[in-house]
Amino acid sequence: MIAEIGKLTDGYIVKFEREFPYTVEEVWSVLTENSKLKKWMSNLQIESLKTGGIIKFDMMDGSFINIDILECQLNSVLEFTWDKDRVRFEIYKEENGTLLLLKEYIHELTDHTPRDVAGWHICLNLFSCVLEGEEKEFSKNEWQQWFEIYKGKIHEVRG
Repeated sequence: MIAEIGKLTDGYIVKFEREFPYTVEEVWSVLTENSKLKKWMSNLQIESLKTGGIIKFDMMDGSFINIDILECQLNSVLEFTWDKDRVRFEIYKEENGTLLLLKEYIHELTDHTPRDVAGWHICLNLFSCVLEGEEKEFSKNEWQQWFEIYKGKIHEVRG
């Protein structure tokens, strides 16, 4: 599913929704257990899973950036800083499984924004694969296709 991109009073929001035929606990484990996290977002490693905790972002050049966890509620919410912005995952139990929401709160849309959004799109596809017990690589070709789509969507929102 393609992300919704909208204007807020103090910036913008990018919202992804994914429904999974898995339990809240299974979805939470893929989101927060490092052995599973690295299969869909290889740059991230959770150091301390709690509000006020730290996620390490591997720059892939030998250096790391600390990401602050702003909110962590077991099996429910994980929110953290993302450069000058915020990323929030919310998990909801549904009749036939679980709803995962990914919201990125962006203070300013830039030429880099569609790159990030396309990246999140591919990562969520990989997230689904991890839940299904599959492992896939990040596809640059698929990313390029989504980048072009999101570049157009963001251009529309910017006006």
